[in-house]
Amino acid sequence: MNASQYATFLQLSALFFYLSHCIILLQPLPICYNRYMKVEITALLSALQARLFAPEQGMQLFDTLEGHRPDARKAAVLLALFEQDEELQLIFIRRASTLRAHSGEMAFPGGSVERDDASVIQTALREAQEEIGLLPERVNVLGLLPPVFTVVSNYLIMPVVSFLPHGPGVLRAQESEVAEVLSLPVYALADPTIMHVEEWTRGGQTRMVYFYDFADYRIWGATARILHELLALLA
Repeated sequence: MNASQYATFLQLSALFFYLSHCIILLQPLPICYNRYMKVEITALLSALQARLFAPEQGMQLFDTLEGHRPDARKAAVLLALFEQDEELQLIFIRRASTLRAHSGEMAFPGGSVERDDASVIQTALREAQEEIGLLPERVNVLGLLPPVFTVVSNYLIMPVVSFLPHGPGVLRAQESEVAEVLSLPVYALADPTIMHVEEWTRGGQTRMVYFYDFADYRIWGATARILHELLALLA
């Protein structure tokens, strides 16, 4: 098997994993979480984990999205869920207004995959600790969502879904990059009245752009696409 054949084999293997898991995702979730129904958090997380990709599939998943993109930069973000007052919360950051890219926007803590990172899990945990002071030992990784490609910045972003069984602890924003650290209730984000979708065309390709307007915050772009994927698994 030559190098070209081996590369094709790896791509087909990754695609097989992706499609086989999508079949699982089509199965109905036995529970739901929205503003009208409260569920036992342990059962919810167990059902959610069953629908996520396994952490070890991270690098394979990078090659399954919208075709092979060897020139795209790789990144990972951490979706940190935790329970507070019997409700599920999700941690976000608001990016500093001084940043050149995506300044002032809502995001999940995360960043670029570095050469020394052993996995996308390590990337997400490292970046979350740097940006908001979340200690890795507080994080229980549940699995991965499908990666999201950003057209403008040419990033493939791997969403790492996690649960903080003992809460987030004391968080601190990295002032150079983060203006605010906040947690939002999942049931409120699942309210369909706060979400709308627009069709945007760039480079001849039309994409669905999601927007979530919660209180004074607007979540959109790649962050909203990732949030939409998570909420779809919890619906």
